[in-house]
Parts: sequence; C-alpha cells; structure tokens
Amino acid sequence: MTDPGFLFCQDPLRPRQPDPQFAQEAAAARRAGARIVLVDHDALLAGDAETAVGRAARDSGPYWYRGWMIPSARYEDLEQALLARGCSLLTDASAYRTAHELPGWYETFAGLTPRSVWRDVPSGAALPDPAVPVGLASVLGSGPGIVKDYVKSRKHEWHEACFVPDLGDSGRLADVVGRFVELQGDFLDGGLVLRAYERFVPGGEARVWWVDGEAVRVTAHPDTPGRLPAPGLGTVGVAVRALGCRWVTTDMALREDGEWRVVEVGDGQVSGLPDGDDGEDLFAALLRSRS
Repeated sequence: MTDPGFLFCQDPLRPRQPDPQFAQEAAAARRAGARIVLVDHDALLAGDAETAVGRAARDSGPYWYRGWMIPSARYEDLEQALLARGCSLLTDASAYRTAHELPGWYETFAGLTPRSVWRDVPSGAALPDPAVPVGLASVLGSGPGIVKDYVKSRKHEWHEACFVPDLGDSGRLADVVGRFVELQGDFLDGGLVLRAYERFVPGGEARVWWVDGEAVRVTAHPDTPGRLPAPGLGTVGVAVRALGCRWVTTDMALREDGEWRVVEVGDGQVSGLPDGDDGEDLFAALLRSRS
C-alpha cells in the first residue's frame, strides 16, 4: 500500500516552490517522511483542475491536501482530476463539505455548539430579502446573535457585519446581514447563517486536531496564538467520531458558565496553525493513519 502524500499549494510567483504561507509546513512534512506534490490553487479556483494537479504522477497513491481553503464545488473538481490520474484524496469531496460547511456538521454537534439556523444564498447574489433573516431569527428568538456564511464570519468588522445585539431588532439585523453579504460578495460561501451569541471567558480558543477520531494535537487558535486553554474533549470526541470525517478540527472556548463549547468545526486540510508552528507532529500522525 502506498504511503499517503501531501498536496501543498504552490507559490504563484515561483511555481516550483511551496506557497510561502505553507513553506515551513511542507518542509516539516518532508522531515516526517512525506511525499510532497505542489498544486496550482489559482488554476483550481479558475476551474482548470487538470492543470492544477499536473505535477501529480499517475497512480502515485492517496493524498492529503494542505493549503488555502477551496470552495466545495472546486474541491470536487480536484478529486475528479486526481481520480483521472489514478490518484485519490484521503478526504473525499463529500467529507470535505461535511466538515468545512456548517450545515454539514451542525446536527452532529448541536448540543455542543451555539444554536444556529441557515439559508442557502448563491455566491454573488443580490442582498437577501429582509424577510429572510427575520424568518431565520424568529427560530432563534430574541437575544444577541452572529451573522456568517457556511464557512466564515467577518469578525474583524464586528459591529458592522457580524454582531447583532438583539436578533429581534429587524432593522439592525437587516443592516448587519446586508453589510455582511455586500462585503463577502463573490466570496460568500454557501449561504447565510445566524448563530446565537454565547459569552466566553477571556483566555482564547483552543484548536483541537483530530485524525481518525482521535485528538492528535491541541494548539492555540491562530487568532490568539499566545493563549492555549486546555479543553475537556470527551463528549466532543464522541461527536467527531459520529461525524465520520478523517481529519477535522474543533475550535473550543470556555463559556462563562464553565462549559466548554465548540465554536467551529473545520476540515483539517484547510485549518490554520498558529504562527511559528510547522505542524511536524501533526504530519507524522497523518502519515501513521491508515490509507
């Protein structure tokens, strides 16, 4: 059986080199004994998956992807282009969508994460009818909430395009949703999500890395690299195994009432490590995993 390899994004300016954002990780993966193949992320997003995987030798075995986020439809293109070359992805397109997009993982984690509702919105669509967010908010009830799409929020524009002090305030809700959709533009991923807002204690988030249902690493979240809380993982591990995806992350924070909560689930292939962490132990764990 061929050992797993890794597909890293190439540097757009120096195609024979890894993207600078992932260069240290690619070096660490090599030290762990991995095969490295560079893929053209720009070509993939442009719809040319065949060119994107042109450096993958035919019948060269299974691969983990490691790089920039990929819309689920383009990830499916990546999978098909590799299959045409006799290769495969260890996270298939269905599993990627499940872990990458909130509607895919939410029900499995429903008791462990803030209450959420959503509605499909095509990328680049006009601003939604104000009745859409109002209808979604009515399911959650009054109280503060968060606006995001299936993958990301705009938390750096917190008051402008993310946080709603009271979901029952239809005017303010419409303003925040409208601004969020406007700023996301063609990058809006999947649809509109409203989440109940929960208050967490200071101390940052922990990012837990799971491979085949086991927690192999706990790191700081990239947004709070100097803070590394130690969350309880028992019930979260049960949910991760029920989800059935091979390489995932769970971002966890401590709520004010003392309960650890899952803030977000992600596909591990496109989840970031904190600055200065090259992930060598993580790559070693992935190489030990079954193909």
